Amino acid sequence: MFRKKTHLVFLLCSFVALSCSHSYKKERPNIIFILTDDQRWDALGFAGNPIIQTPEMDKLAANGIYFENAFVSTPICAASRASLFTGLHERTHNFNFSTGDVRQEYMNRAYPVLLKQNGYYTGFFGKFGVKYTGKDSLFNSFDFYDRANKPDKRSYFYKTIGADTVHLTRFTGQQALDFIENAPNEKPFCLSLSFSAPHAADGAPDQYFWQDDVDSLYQDIVIPDPQLAEDSYFEALPEKVRAGFNRLRWTWRFDTPEKYQHSVKGYFRMISGIDREIAKIRAKLKEKGLDKNTVIILMGDNGYFLGERQLAGKWLMYDNSLRVPMIVYDPREKQHKKINQMVLNIDVPATILDLAGIKKPQSWQGRSLLHTEEQARDTLLVEHLWEFESIPPSEGTRTSELKYFRYVNDPTIEELYDLSKDPLETHNLASEPSWQDTKLKMRAQLETLSHQYTDEYSAPPKNLQLENSHNVLQFTWALPETAKSQKAYQILLASSKENILNNIGDLWDSGHSESEKNEAEWAKFDLKKDKKVFWKVRIWDDQNYTSRYSSVQEISF
Repeated sequence: MFRKKTHLVFLLCSFVALSCSHSYKKERPNIIFILTDDQRWDALGFAGNPIIQTPEMDKLAANGIYFENAFVSTPICAASRASLFTGLHERTHNFNFSTGDVRQEYMNRAYPVLLKQNGYYTGFFGKFGVKYTGKDSLFNSFDFYDRANKPDKRSYFYKTIGADTVHLTRFTGQQALDFIENAPNEKPFCLSLSFSAPHAADGAPDQYFWQDDVDSLYQDIVIPDPQLAEDSYFEALPEKVRAGFNRLRWTWRFDTPEKYQHSVKGYFRMISGIDREIAKIRAKLKEKGLDKNTVIILMGDNGYFLGERQLAGKWLMYDNSLRVPMIVYDPREKQHKKINQMVLNIDVPATILDLAGIKKPQSWQGRSLLHTEEQARDTLLVEHLWEFESIPPSEGTRTSELKYFRYVNDPTIEELYDLSKDPLETHNLASEPSWQDTKLKMRAQLETLSHQYTDEYSAPPKNLQLENSHNVLQFTWALPETAKSQKAYQILLASSKENILNNIGDLWDSGHSESEKNEAEWAKFDLKKDKKVFWKVRIWDDQNYTSRYSSVQEISF
């Protein structure tokens, strides 16, 4: 009798377990996250672009949630992608092209890690975009690749399907189809697709290369001239921007009418190529009976200049750089929504976990896009912090009506715009007397948010000492506890507190000086002229992560 009861209990528990397992699988959707490279917000038919042909993206927007005011927190691919994995602002993860791996502490909580731990089958195909030696462990199925560094079409045509060399967009699309075909039935999946298109082939004279099936698009169309194309808008930019990469890449792509027509049409064709792959993916989902339980998220990794202000590229704090398409299509929800609230790239990983029924880590700074109306932001922190000579770093805040930003290495260069009246950001109000209170308020907001999001690993040097030995200044400092060692330093020496607080080393700016020693000398000091000086220092650690500047030391001789 006891054995019969035990057997019945076992069968009952097994039935309940199977039922729960089936319900669990049914309730948790498959998720496909599609990331495009350099697709700006209005390179989408649904956004009101009358020229570009993106019918599949438009269907997703028309039948899903379309975010009219979506932004990246940092307008550059590497840092933006690090934010997508970690759910953190650039100010926090501090990753850029020059650093070592994204910190393990942050990648331990990356969205694919948490999905795998909670029963999802994960895949990734395309441009990974960040340094992380453990990337193979993030996904069950993966292939990492990007456009090749070639001076011609081989930058995009080097992968094969069977015996045929195909465009990288087609190759990524096929990998998506194969993943969907072979994904295990017993688990929900999350597929991350990272297209290299429509990024230009920087080393090639033609810049843009597309697949043959979109070659006929836009042939009989003349692309209208860009807005703000007059010389005056370029001349109003800071000198370092005028001399930087934004201008150089404009000369590659847009500086003649012929180049402009070729490049914009090429850019549009490459986006249309991605659109056609999305159509194939959706057809495969329907074929497999997965279309009604697969959520599709689409966004661009950053915005892009298409000749506005006589610029190309991204990196800057204008909306051209920051604003991206953002769509969440959930076939289980039949109501289309158009959301006006501001959202960020760091909201995507939180959304993926929300869809999967997984609680997001408390350390994440993004919010689920599924609850935007209840969690509206009033202010965004936007920044591009990579220290690179040809791209001046900048930082700012944006509200629905105002934008303030400044350049990190010379914060006296400030810009302020009333977006409600000046959405193209043409009238800088930063120096106008009637706007000073607003500027000071937004500057204070920037300081507050910068402090709030600064990571614990970027602590500044401490215990600063300065001695004058026969008009040779000798600087020493101690490393912060978070730095194992030092690769380089930068010292700023100023004649006034105002200059030092504005990162202006009018007496001496050492620049990025390679050295493992936490000491330096400067032999050009004039004691007769400068009896009081102010200085501070920052370092680059063993992984080339940049610390914050130390507190200012004031010395009188």
